[in-house]
Amino acid sequence: MAEKEKTESKQKLPVMTGAPHIRSGESVPKVMWSVVAALMPAAAFAAYHFGMPALKLMAVSAAAAVAAEAAIQLLLRKRVTALDGSAVITGLLLAMNIPPGAPLWMAGVGSVFAMVIVKHLFGGLGFNIFNPALAARAFLLASWPVHMTTTWHRFGEHNVLVQNAQNGPGFSPAVFDALTGATPLTLMKEGPKILSDNHIALSKLYDLVLSPDMLRSLFIGTVGGSIGETSALLLLIGALFLMIRKIITWHIPVSFIGTVALAAAGYHYLAGFPAPHLMALYQVLSGGLILGAFFMATDMVTSPVSMKGMLIFGAGCGLLTFVIRQWGGYPEGVSYAILIMNAFVPLIDRYTRPRVFGVRERKKLAGAAK
Repeated sequence: MAEKEKTESKQKLPVMTGAPHIRSGESVPKVMWSVVAALMPAAAFAAYHFGMPALKLMAVSAAAAVAAEAAIQLLLRKRVTALDGSAVITGLLLAMNIPPGAPLWMAGVGSVFAMVIVKHLFGGLGFNIFNPALAARAFLLASWPVHMTTTWHRFGEHNVLVQNAQNGPGFSPAVFDALTGATPLTLMKEGPKILSDNHIALSKLYDLVLSPDMLRSLFIGTVGGSIGETSALLLLIGALFLMIRKIITWHIPVSFIGTVALAAAGYHYLAGFPAPHLMALYQVLSGGLILGAFFMATDMVTSPVSMKGMLIFGAGCGLLTFVIRQWGGYPEGVSYAILIMNAFVPLIDRYTRPRVFGVRERKKLAGAAK
């Protein structure tokens, strides 16, 4: 009887095991393919909107990323994980950050650069400092700027801006063609000079870009630009799916987009602009802000781990995006803003590290010892 009681007491003792103690059914492939699925509505709309060239670019970019990852892993004698979805995400996001008329070889070169240089030379998945797709986009922009800034899809002979563009303000045909030959963000960068050269009041530019039809087109996605600068609506639906799956949280996207909106509204309010809220909405819906905020800034490898750190990271991305858009040489600043903030992630993590329960700070312990 005593032996039986001794055995039962041993069985009741807690079992000591190594972390992690809480497990879930998630895995790297499940997470990665969920992100791919979230991107599919916007990618499908882009293929419909821009046609076969956009579909080919996305397919070539994703295939090149998978092939490059498999090749470098074989070369380094590592386990081949090219089909876990991470390479597909990188290739797809890169394609969505380049113009639909870009040559196919350029998408392939960008994907190889992203996987080999940015990802695996830093150690592979989980060790890269910068977002691979955005670093590859920066590489392509520096190497082939003409292809990255001119190969836009045209809805008409002179029209890049928006499908079925209407000349509501009554510009002359030459001025209207010059304005609609630009993407939405480029129009805000170059439009004032075009109107000034033609002795036209700047207010007419705002009548064009802030009209209900233009804002509706930006939300639906019937505008020119990069492949991913399409439907804000479908990107938000994909982002909602990721939030429901708890793959991303609201902290980075909300602080990122909110900072851009507040900065744009505040700047134009101080400048005496009559509708700063509409300008803020235009800034949010234009370019790659929605895509960047929900699908690239939230990359779990290159973003902070704490909620406070995420808010700081998102706000920094938003502020840099607005500064580059407003005063920089390029009309868009999302990619560079995220890359710059990627470099600050270790510092942000260091100073926003959550306090460990039951552990006192070293300084306090030293003071108590004295």
